[in-house]
Amino acid sequence: MILNIEKLNQSYGQSHTLRNVGLEIEQGSCVSLIGRNGVGKTTLLNCIMGLLPTDSGRIVYDGHDMTGLSAERRAAIGVGYVPQGRMIFPLLTVEENLQTGLGALPPGDRHLPASIFELFPVLETMMQRRGGDLSGGQQQQLAIARALVLRPKFLILDEPTEGIQPNIVQEIADVIVNLNTKLGLTVLVVEQKLPFVRRVASHFHIMNKGAVVATGAMSALDESVIAEHLSV
Repeated sequence: MILNIEKLNQSYGQSHTLRNVGLEIEQGSCVSLIGRNGVGKTTLLNCIMGLLPTDSGRIVYDGHDMTGLSAERRAAIGVGYVPQGRMIFPLLTVEENLQTGLGALPPGDRHLPASIFELFPVLETMMQRRGGDLSGGQQQQLAIARALVLRPKFLILDEPTEGIQPNIVQEIADVIVNLNTKLGLTVLVVEQKLPFVRRVASHFHIMNKGAVVATGAMSALDESVIAEHLSV
């Protein structure tokens, strides 16, 4: 078990956003977190990453309780995060964007791994271009590559297909599958597009009103489950 979330609660003032969330992710798996807009998916990710405080509950990563750790410490122990909207630095070059996280690594590891350019060869040809000059798909590739620079064991992606042209969506799916199946990276994907989810993930968790309401193998995500929890 690489991630175990136990009875996690989080509030914004009087608004109770996460309600006793329980979630387990097996090491080496690729899991999708799905649900309608506004049900707490991104809030949960921000709590996992230490970007939001929690009211109660535990977040156990690789056997260690990391509930009280800073976001920087979570990145340093192997948790990578690609936020919604990509959040690259538009005025920095591709190379500078990739280098932003190197300080979290031990001095001997502060270099860009060649594997990121094998996954995203287009980035190697654009190292001196500013991030803001890249297309949406190229920015998404840059955001994923920037997370991989830290050599994570567990990678979280929030809406990786948002604003991406269809041909690049397929490339992003292929990269996620390769990271999971060939490199053994554990992946958690928050995504709205069910065909993408079915392509990359083996299991799903559905959130509604701040709680996980359904969990199962991807083969169990049938029309009855979709109608109950995901139909608008």
